[in-house]
Order: sequence, then C-alpha cells, then structure tokens
Amino acid sequence: MGTPWETLDDSLRDQVRGSVERYAAARPMLEHVAEAMRTRIESLFEETENTPLFVVSRVKTVESFRDKASRMLVGEEGETPALEFPSPLREIHDLVGVRVIVKLPHEIREAANLIKRRRSDFDCRSDREKDIGSVESGTYGYSSRHLILKTRGEEVVRDFQARLGGDTKITGNFVFEVQIRTILSHAWSEIEHDIRFKNAEPRAWSPHIDRQFTATAAMLEAVEDQFSELHERFETVTGFWDAQGEGAVPLGAARIQFIWQTLLPHVDRKSDDDWGWAAELLAAHGLARTREFAALLQPNVITSVRAALDHRYSPGPDRLLDDVLLWHFGTTHIDATSGGDAHRADSLRRRLVQMDAYRIKQAQNTPVPAPAAELPASAARAALDESQAEATDDSKPDSKAVPRSGGAKADQQPAKGNAKP
Repeated sequence: MGTPWETLDDSLRDQVRGSVERYAAARPMLEHVAEAMRTRIESLFEETENTPLFVVSRVKTVESFRDKASRMLVGEEGETPALEFPSPLREIHDLVGVRVIVKLPHEIREAANLIKRRRSDFDCRSDREKDIGSVESGTYGYSSRHLILKTRGEEVVRDFQARLGGDTKITGNFVFEVQIRTILSHAWSEIEHDIRFKNAEPRAWSPHIDRQFTATAAMLEAVEDQFSELHERFETVTGFWDAQGEGAVPLGAARIQFIWQTLLPHVDRKSDDDWGWAAELLAAHGLARTREFAALLQPNVITSVRAALDHRYSPGPDRLLDDVLLWHFGTTHIDATSGGDAHRADSLRRRLVQMDAYRIKQAQNTPVPAPAAELPASAARAALDESQAEATDDSKPDSKAVPRSGGAKADQQPAKGNAKP
C-alpha cells in the first residue's frame, strides 16, 4: 500500500498538485507565522508558576502537506472520487503546530486552561485529549492535549495570506494547532513518529514493534503516575511547614494520623485507627499545631532513636512517637506522661539511659547539641522550632550505628490511657 499521493485518483491529481505548489511557495512565510505563534504562547507563561520545560513550533513539510491533501473520502463503489480536504490550505488546521512540553500530567490541564482564557489573542475552536480513546478501551498509546486555535488579525498572517495569492482572503485570521504533553509522552511520540511515519520501508513494520511501543507507553504512564504522587506528597509536606497556613492547623487524632502516614508511611503498624493516645502524648508537651508535630518527626531524630534503642522489633507509631518525645524532652517527658504508673516511669528511664549513652558515644566522634534531657521544657520546645535547621547539622549518628533488624518493643509497650498531661 502506497502513500495517499501515490494512490490518489488521477482525476484529482492536478487539483492537489496546484495546492501543493501554492503551499511550497508560501511556506517560508509560514515559518514566520509559526515562530510568532510560538513566541505568543510562550509569553503567556512568563508571569505564572506553571512554566513549561520548553515551547517549540514546527511547520508541516511540503511532502506531508501533499499526502494529507491527497486523502480521499471512502465512498461506495462507483461513486465519483472526492478529496477529504477540497481546499487544503484552508481546511488543514495543523499546517503550523506549537508544542508545549511540561513535566507532569496535572500541568497539561493548567497550561490548556491558561491558553484558552486568552480570548483576546486566540479563539479556541477545539479541545481534545488524544489519549481518551486508549484510556477507555484499556490500551496504551499516544497521549497529548490538542487545542485548535484561531488568531485574530495577526499582521504576520496577513503577509502569509498575501503570498498565497489566488482567492485567499487577507484577514489575519489563521487556524493552527497547539499540542500540550509531558516530557515523557513527548519523548515516546518523537521516537514512535521517527520509526513509524518516517520509515522508508513500510513493510519492515511488524506486530511485535506495535507491542513494544504499547509496552513502553504503559511503562512511561506508570512512571508519570509515580512522579505525580511524589509531587503531591512533596506539596503536602511543604505545607506542613507553612506557619501561617497548613502548618497552623490544630492537632487532633485524625490530623496526627494523616501527618504521620504522610511523613512516615513505612511506620504504620497500628492494629486500629485509634490515634487518641498519640494526641495525649503531644498535648502533654503543649504541642498543638501541625508544624510542631512535623518538626518533631525529623529523619535524623528517627534514625538516632532507632540506633540508640536498637529495638528488637520494628516499633509501631505509638511506641516510636513515645521514644521520639523522650529523645526531645528527656525527664520532662517521663514526668508529664507517666501518670503515676511506676512501671511506665521505670521503662522510660531505662530507655533514656540508653539514649544518653548513645549521645555520649556520638559526642566522642562528633560535637552534638546538649541532650534534650538536660534542657528545661521551654528550651526543648524551642529546639523543636529549630529542628529543621538541625536536620542538616553535621552532628548525625555514625552511619555504622543502625539497628540490627529494625526492632520492636525493647521494653513493654506503654498501656494506652497512662499518658495523661
């Protein structure tokens, strides 16, 4: 099977040839139109947070224009052959294409909405998501958002229309296409296009190649999903540190659960959804806001606590939070949360001895801040506010001091209800 031009009915060949000659003569002016549209689209993002990785433009080649202009309508046998685009210079809307390449899928929607809102610059004639069909059919393939835009009285378009000559109306109005896609989808599309559509020998194509392209499209979509999830998690965690916004949200049992599972999703071995005891522990030290809890759960502190206590079994959230508070507040934590339970107080003191011994050992190699156990409660509270800065301090645990197998209840798990402020 040949190209549309090669299989074009002879009765239509002169008509198409005339359009191709006009297009070839005017194409250099169309390059100026493409660059003007690229610059215009790019400028829309200059004062926004959603900045594309890059914006490029392209003009359809003469050969590609000829093949598209040669497409015939499929009619009944015996019907007079007819062209799909009788007036291709006016009816083919992707003579000029602008590509907006972004990082993540959610940025496609933001970019499209931004462009469509600029009604003083463009009239959006069409908006299509090219992967909708594959999503609904359960397959994988080309993924992109396509906008068809129409310019309004552009001078550079008038120059192109004048160069076309003939019966072309010089209006400055011109229809072109904007494709918005992620960088991974862009890479897939470019490689697929080079192999499939620029293939000099169509017979070299095989079902196995189709299968490979489908597989790579599926893998890239999975990678994009992971990047999107990572981005959302990062945005959430960043909000925890906004003292005037998300970071000021009060702590309750449900909020504590959400923060913990966001920051420490790998430490969630609770047998129930009761986070009330954790709320009591935090309230005992006057910790009442999201930012204060986030400051408490710094990775270097978690690592130090694990190394100091060398838990025999991996502790769940309640036990690990108890140990982290003991690390930060020392004897103040024991006094504030024992609730008259001598057994719990003894358990906490044994753990604090282990922590202090670990600190002394680390101090022999690297200077470390004074143990929180020696600080008054107010100073320990201030230390939490500075913990983000301490997370990058040189006084980190020796990399060799890690738990043997993750640990578990080195001492008895404190009974819920004993930690009363």
